[in-house]
Amino acid sequence: MQMRFHKEVVIDTGEIALQGELAIPQDAVAIIIFSHGSGSSRFSERNRKVARYLQEKKFGTLLFDLLTAAEDRDHYKRFDIDLLTKRLTGAAEWLERLPATKDCRIGFFGASTGAASALKAAARLSQIGAVVSRGGRPDLAMNDLPNVKAPVLLIVGSLDTDVLQMNLGCIPATRL
Repeated sequence: MQMRFHKEVVIDTGEIALQGELAIPQDAVAIIIFSHGSGSSRFSERNRKVARYLQEKKFGTLLFDLLTAAEDRDHYKRFDIDLLTKRLTGAAEWLERLPATKDCRIGFFGASTGAASALKAAARLSQIGAVVSRGGRPDLAMNDLPNVKAPVLLIVGSLDTDVLQMNLGCIPATRL
């Protein structure tokens, strides 16, 4: 597959520099920013498989670490949704400034607690085109959900009953 851009990158959010990998196929019209869950990283094999699949379908992907290595050792930082949201918002704004992303829309793919930060960031950024939550925790972003204008897809395994209930509790009865 021919890429217009594929490199390790340093994402300068203005407050901190975060490591990531940006891959943009030649014909990409959108870039998906991954917001992984607690205890995961840009090297997660599951997220890397999803990223490769998306790239084959002509989507660019940005896999990056929302926390530094030192921060990731602090269990509480992994669940600091406001901090993760700030980092994700900063990454989206950084991405928009790159010449290689010209004419590309931006979407978020969040897993676990990363889905909450993706939803909260989408509530703040009107340019986000879509949010996909895989096994996510939208309940951690309840106050921001009414401000999300992008389409949202919630994906939860049918046997993951606890997370399924958390997701169902976030959908207004009129939308079920």
